[in-house]
Amino acid sequence: MACLHDNSCEDHDCSSNWSLYNHIDLSKVSALNAATPGSVKSIFKVWEHRLDSSGEHLESNEGDPELLVFIPFINREGIDFSDAQSMQAIQEWDLVENMQGVLEYQTRYSKFQSVANITLHFPENFGGDRTKIHYIGFKGEATQLKRDVVATIVYEIMPNPSDHKTRAESGGGFSHVE
Repeated sequence: MACLHDNSCEDHDCSSNWSLYNHIDLSKVSALNAATPGSVKSIFKVWEHRLDSSGEHLESNEGDPELLVFIPFINREGIDFSDAQSMQAIQEWDLVENMQGVLEYQTRYSKFQSVANITLHFPENFGGDRTKIHYIGFKGEATQLKRDVVATIVYEIMPNPSDHKTRAESGGGFSHVE
């Protein structure tokens, strides 16, 4: 994930080496308590556009700074605010305001391997009555592993005797081979 050049990353497009942006399923990204439905999709953008705050952003409902953001791609689906408050977090960070978009929060590597989605819970902000988020980015290595979908399932609630051989039909008894 480290850049291999001697200059600043601002001078080079090295985000393709580590950005997980292209692996986020934007059609399924969602947020609970968002003032504008669907606005959560706008906070995931390429690294080079992270400081562009002229467009849409994610904002919580007035008077309630709590947000819950679900990002499919990379632990458990369907978390709501009750779950987020009662579950043990895999990792917590003490966030600081980051207007330049350069702060990174390190993760525990062993906890974030082979995940299919991430849910971020923002229980509060820095004292305002609304939470505003303009950018969230992920760094890492994506694998192309996909789980196999079960195509055919055979379920027998009541066996059909004609589908099963009896001992008499198969020669009876058990055979012993030496």
